[in-house]
Amino acid sequence: MLYVERDQKGNIVAVRREAETAEMELKEAVDDEILEFLLHAKTNDSIIQFLASTDVGVMRIVEDLINLLVSKNIIMSTELPYDAQIKLRQRQQIRQKIGKETLIVDDII
Repeated sequence: MLYVERDQKGNIVAVRREAETAEMELKEAVDDEILEFLLHAKTNDSIIQFLASTDVGVMRIVEDLINLLVSKNIIMSTELPYDAQIKLRQRQQIRQKIGKETLIVDDII
């Protein structure tokens, strides 16, 4: 979720991860209006901020996709680069450990 700041005409003038004022509007990260604002941004700061805010979600999608492909025997985990295998294995172990201690592990990592 991202917070948007609007001008007097209702146009988005800034996108932030955290609300700086009570007037800032909460929006989904993938929103047509936010994407339009970012496409016309004069600096790359807004685009970099948007990409950073969606990285965790994309990372989880990639992990789930890899796990699905491995479980269906479409690829073998050993076909991935060695460093990727290690990182994926570490994240799986951490998620399993946290999953035993909490019910909302998917919301955290």
